[in-house]
Amino acid sequence: MVALAVGEGVAEVAISRPDKLNALNEAVRGELTGVFDDLAGRDDVKVAILHGAGEKAFVAGADVGEFAARTPDEQREVYRNRRVYDALAEFPKPVVCAIHGFCIGGGNELALACDVRVADATARFGQFEIRLGLIPGAGGTQRLARLVGPGQALRIGLTGDLIDAEEAYRIGLVEFLVEEGRHLDKARELAARMARWSPVALKLVKKAVREACERPLTDGLATEKELFLEAFASQDGREGVRAFVEKRRPRFRGR
Repeated sequence: MVALAVGEGVAEVAISRPDKLNALNEAVRGELTGVFDDLAGRDDVKVAILHGAGEKAFVAGADVGEFAARTPDEQREVYRNRRVYDALAEFPKPVVCAIHGFCIGGGNELALACDVRVADATARFGQFEIRLGLIPGAGGTQRLARLVGPGQALRIGLTGDLIDAEEAYRIGLVEFLVEEGRHLDKARELAARMARWSPVALKLVKKAVREACERPLTDGLATEKELFLEAFASQDGREGVRAFVEKRRPRFRGR
């Protein structure tokens, strides 16, 4: 249900359950978590791309049939376990999300846990939990509000409406909007551009920006300074500076 391909420093992870519009059930979530945990320790992977297989959806939400029969206590117990959304957000390397078709509920929350989002013209976004008498429970209020602002997050969460790719791009829900069928091409282009650089610096940029979303400015600036010093002290940092002075291409080794 999760397919993996690795080449030239980039891992492509595909959620492959197209007959169910790639809906997230327990098996898919567990497999996806395992894949990203494994990729975190691989030196041959600098950047990851996440996308959905099939023609109709990135991920059309959680598998409602799976949790419909749970009691509140059973659902609370499920939430005590490590969740795929957190595994993805905590992944130390950049993740580019390539989105087409439906990106709804848990699918939108999965995209929100990524670092950069590319949507093609067919993409449709929404948080449908309000239609079930529920609310988002995996970032669809918190990460969404930080990305598009509280007003837009409330509009999306309170109406349960779908928004199209152009609207998603306008409000900042996605960073890139491309023609139909070009989402993976653009994601691969971005990932290749990122993979040219030091794995140390890639990790620290991601960490610094995440800190900016979670801490006051003064604390964030102090953290940024320390992370800069960490990069400066790394072998890659020394190599990058020498290569610039010597007018040659740097040879980054991830140390």
